[in-house]
Amino acid sequence: MHHPHHDAVVALMRHVAAEIVMPRFRNLAADEVEEKAADDMVTIADRMSEAALTEGLAALDPAIRVVGEEAVAADASLVEGIDRGGVWIIDPIDGTNNYASGIATFGIMIALVEDGATQAGWILDPVSGRLCHAVAGGGAYVDGERVFARSSGAALPIAGIASYHLTDAERAALIARSENVFTVAAMPRCAAEQYPRLVLGTNDVALFQKTLPWDHAPGSLFLREAGGVVRWPDGTEYRVGNQRRGMIAAASPALWEQAVEVLFG
Repeated sequence: MHHPHHDAVVALMRHVAAEIVMPRFRNLAADEVEEKAADDMVTIADRMSEAALTEGLAALDPAIRVVGEEAVAADASLVEGIDRGGVWIIDPIDGTNNYASGIATFGIMIALVEDGATQAGWILDPVSGRLCHAVAGGGAYVDGERVFARSSGAALPIAGIASYHLTDAERAALIARSENVFTVAAMPRCAAEQYPRLVLGTNDVALFQKTLPWDHAPGSLFLREAGGVVRWPDGTEYRVGNQRRGMIAAASPALWEQAVEVLFG
């Protein structure tokens, strides 16, 4: 099952990947990269990607507003009301720090959200060309093939834990709690890669600290439509517009229960 705008969205994403993102990968001049905040990069490619995606999406349906990560960085008020009405949410390059460092783990992500609920999501890996997409009530797909989340099958389930926003003490406590229950894996610093890992059996669980809408709107739908779960520790389902810290995504409800007990019990 496809969203009516699917073909146009995918064509737009592939065009931006080919014309803007990939030509500048490992090819950025020093003045084309800047630090928005401590350890948060932006490049000329992020800005050009977002401009092209915004223009293309706005043309599909003038009634749906467009909210991009870099536009919000420039004007924080744009994120207000992101959970009301129809909104396209864009992450022009997810994993910018990787992209700017020449590490091939980044993605282009788009979600179509209606009143805070993601209706469709697209995650493109420009390096491999892999496209993950999902439609609410219509399943999750990788390159057009329907997929269902599967566990890694590891003796100790593999947990990706975002620890780079934590203090040393918080990080040590998390790792101590996980011992003998989970194998703790480093996260790719890229939601466009982390969510597929939960569906494809690379990771079983992921603990996210920050829950910005452009990072989580597409992937959370993709994981849920594949049979996984994305919830805060109190059991509340992830919704766009709620930016609480510390959220758990898992390949199955049982893995989520196990993770919340270990990490927050």
